[in-house]
Amino acid sequence: MSKYQKTNIIVGWISFAIAAVVYFLTLEPTVSFWDCGEFITSAYKLEIGHAPGAPFFLLLARFFSMFASGTENVALMINSMSGLASAFTILFLFWTITHLAKKLVVAGDKISESQIWTIIGSGFIGAMAYAFTDTFWFSAVEGEVYATSSLFTAVVFWCVLKWENEEGKAYANRWLILIAYLMGLSIGVHLLNLLAIPAIVMVYYFKKYEPSRNGVLKALGVALLLLGGAMYVIIPGVVKLAFVFDLFFVNVIGLPFNSGAYVFIILLISGLVFGIRYTISHGKVVLNTLLTALTVVLIGYSSYSLIMIRSAANPGLDQNNPEDLFSLLYYLNREQYGDNPLLYGEYFNAPYDEKESYVDGKDVYIKKDGKYVVSYTPKKPNYSSSHKTVFPRMYTKGMTGRNPEEYAKWTGLKADQKTKPSFVQNLDFFISYQVNYMYIRYFMWNFSGRQSDRQSYSGVVDGNWISGIPFVDNYRLGDQSLRPEHMTKNKGNNTYYFLPLLLGLAGLLYQYRKSNQGKKDFYVVFLLFLLTGLAIVVYLNQPPLQPRERDYAYVGSFYAFAVWIGLGFLAVLQVSKKLLRKDKVAIPVAFTLCFLAVPALLVQQNWDDHDRSDRYVARDLAYDYLNSCEPNAILFTMGDNDTFPLWYLQEVEGIRTDVRVCNLSYLSTDWYIDQMKQKNYDSDPLPISLTQDKYLMGKRDVVYVLDDPRLKAYVEKNGGLDLKDAIEYVASEKESTKKIYGYDERIDHFPANKFRLVIDKEQVVKTNTLSEKDSAKIVNQMEWEVKTNYIDKGGLILYDMLVQNNWKRPVYFSITVPSSGYYGLEDYFRLEGFAYRLVPIKFENEEMQIGGVNTDVMYTNLMNKFKWGNMNHPDVYIDETTSRLCTNMRNNFLRLSESLLDEGKRDSAVQVLDKCVELVPNEKVPFDYLAILMAQSYYRAAEDEKGNQMIQTISDRLVQELDYYMTLTPVSTSEFPRLRSRDLALLQELYRITNQYNQKELNRKIELEFKRLLESYKKG
Repeated sequence: MSKYQKTNIIVGWISFAIAAVVYFLTLEPTVSFWDCGEFITSAYKLEIGHAPGAPFFLLLARFFSMFASGTENVALMINSMSGLASAFTILFLFWTITHLAKKLVVAGDKISESQIWTIIGSGFIGAMAYAFTDTFWFSAVEGEVYATSSLFTAVVFWCVLKWENEEGKAYANRWLILIAYLMGLSIGVHLLNLLAIPAIVMVYYFKKYEPSRNGVLKALGVALLLLGGAMYVIIPGVVKLAFVFDLFFVNVIGLPFNSGAYVFIILLISGLVFGIRYTISHGKVVLNTLLTALTVVLIGYSSYSLIMIRSAANPGLDQNNPEDLFSLLYYLNREQYGDNPLLYGEYFNAPYDEKESYVDGKDVYIKKDGKYVVSYTPKKPNYSSSHKTVFPRMYTKGMTGRNPEEYAKWTGLKADQKTKPSFVQNLDFFISYQVNYMYIRYFMWNFSGRQSDRQSYSGVVDGNWISGIPFVDNYRLGDQSLRPEHMTKNKGNNTYYFLPLLLGLAGLLYQYRKSNQGKKDFYVVFLLFLLTGLAIVVYLNQPPLQPRERDYAYVGSFYAFAVWIGLGFLAVLQVSKKLLRKDKVAIPVAFTLCFLAVPALLVQQNWDDHDRSDRYVARDLAYDYLNSCEPNAILFTMGDNDTFPLWYLQEVEGIRTDVRVCNLSYLSTDWYIDQMKQKNYDSDPLPISLTQDKYLMGKRDVVYVLDDPRLKAYVEKNGGLDLKDAIEYVASEKESTKKIYGYDERIDHFPANKFRLVIDKEQVVKTNTLSEKDSAKIVNQMEWEVKTNYIDKGGLILYDMLVQNNWKRPVYFSITVPSSGYYGLEDYFRLEGFAYRLVPIKFENEEMQIGGVNTDVMYTNLMNKFKWGNMNHPDVYIDETTSRLCTNMRNNFLRLSESLLDEGKRDSAVQVLDKCVELVPNEKVPFDYLAILMAQSYYRAAEDEKGNQMIQTISDRLVQELDYYMTLTPVSTSEFPRLRSRDLALLQELYRITNQYNQKELNRKIELEFKRLLESYKKG
């Protein structure tokens, strides 16, 4: 082994060690929000998460979880897997850069000492730079799939370079077979790795053939065919063919389920074995390589058998229940999410076709009586061809009332426009939003700087890229020096002064101009950069108002750019040599400059907003949600953040397994209703009386709510339609229950929009739903009105549960469930912690709050029982997701304090307010409107000094914000009138409260500021 090889290996592992140490120091110690809770839960129990699944990731994570010293450390071990995968990604990136750098530095076979350190320095700079970029570091410290996916991309790209070194030698093609196998495995992690295929094909082409324009085009064509074949033929096609075989063998021949699948597998294996043996005996090397590669891809892809095997065992978490071939195909294709039109489709304002508004979709099969039977054929909207276009970017999927306004914001068209947008406007949206805002902005976050960690939907206040160079940032975003203190101190405010970007551009140009071989390598890296960047933009076709920032989708593109950052060191060294004229001096000088300017700067800027050590917020808040509930409760949730961490806590740590967490978003699906009807750990099945044939997909997906005039007198007299009768009416198959005047088709509907549930008071007291002291408040019947014209299947099932439960089990709604998930029941909610309990007491609220407050239970929970995850620790990072949940916390503490004051419990109310300020201080989450109301509660409790401190803090922030907003007129967008009006209204509220509670000095100060700002606002 040569000195270069030894040095390359040693420094590569040093790079790995540095990255690993940093990741482990900043690792999330437990579960995080979003999908992490679901992935960790699925991995620990090998259960089925959301489509399209990640079975190989689950197997790896399960292996790591086996090393946990206790269930409380399972999440830490799985997060550690991401840290290790990311560190290994850095290792292979280092070796990739040194491979490419060597071809630019070394002309012959001999390599000098200075050349060794030049190559090594290049690899180290590039690898360390990527290690500490914003997006990659974010994924490196949590149990998500993106770190492992990045490792697969790094390894396959390195493998093709190893093949390039050995091409022409015996067994060189083993590297191509290894690449194919790794890609097959990577399908069980994430599909992003497949986008490396075109770059691999180009390495093969440049090595095997003399490049020409036509040759390059043909190679690109082959690359795209391979990519398309993997994504649209192999992945869904193998399962689809297996299902077609099974459909024939079961329905036509009459054999048992899966018999056709077994025949298909035998034929597939036999065909591949025969083909490989034939190509070996006839010396067909290329065909043999292709068939062997296909075989190992399928072997890697076979990790998806885990999905069917585990789903058949009916685990506690079994999303989509993909235990047969049809449901697996549905699961793989993510059909519940719908399709994004790519080549041809409708605009967002497209009307339905006049002749046929809906057309048939794909048949949905179920198993019944030993055969596959079509359960139903869904209908798809059929839009008028007059409003369709090639390359549609502004389309209808997921449209809400605000989305047309969003399209208008990005393109200048009118929100209520009926005419077809022009293709130029279509491209304008593609460039301005999809390319610029949803890719270039993320790219610049990583290589120029980031304004804040607050999610943005446009505008110049939050979420933009910055550089730290005033004249550049101020021109685009307004004077950044005038931003309020809480904005400038945001931990996500990171500035790199374009240094990583400039070094990368220098490397890009250096590689392109250096030599003919450099140009070949440049095109390979560029193709990887393009296909994992802009090509994903085209493929995803994202509409506005994404629920979260999507930068993690483009890590492959940032990886490719990091290669150029490493090669940028060569460009800087070249300049250094000309200036210093001494290689021995130039190398350390150039290395020091590049290291300080890029990797060191990235570490220094990014550490505080990527350090998740000692943060237990998601885990502890999940604990609080579950412990808001009485034993054997039913807890309704709706979003990811109030569901996945709860699943983790129950499934992994075994905490409060008596509580059945029921996600209302999933409750509209037949597979989830089936699961809710099963016992899970210490939780009995949910009391659902409707049989499966009543709620299968396609049946009662939507139940319309009508105000039938024939029942109006009855409904008014009785206070609503009896809920039990209403459920039986909808569940009935009688023709009379499906007919609506003026419609020929059968329609599931409630014949009234007002409902009642008769209350058995003895049962309520007997089941401890309410205590004896509350018995006098129990209503004879709960009455409510549904104000929408339909409810979904989830609402129907919830109503059925209420009837069947009859107060046997406590029923709760998470505080994060939106009003659409209340189904009209909110007047009967009583807050007991982080959940509302449904009780037969009607609460009247005039302050836009929901239900009542059980002060005894809630005080015990908030003050003594709940955990808070170190959220107020000065060194613990509170991101945007956590800060939003902190707002809910403030509201809960506020409601408790107000209720205690109403009950005359002043001291307890002050303790509650103090606790809230301690847990969610202004330094962590800036005081908001709820803090204003908290200050008012302090005044009510005669704690004027504390109230004044809060009011002064809020007033100072609002004044700073308004002064800042007033300066943004030259670059103003529609956000500023809203922000200015909001802050002026809040300042006016401060004036009202201080005047009401006779705080004259503070009131006068606020009045003067308000008048000054109002004058400026009028002038502006």
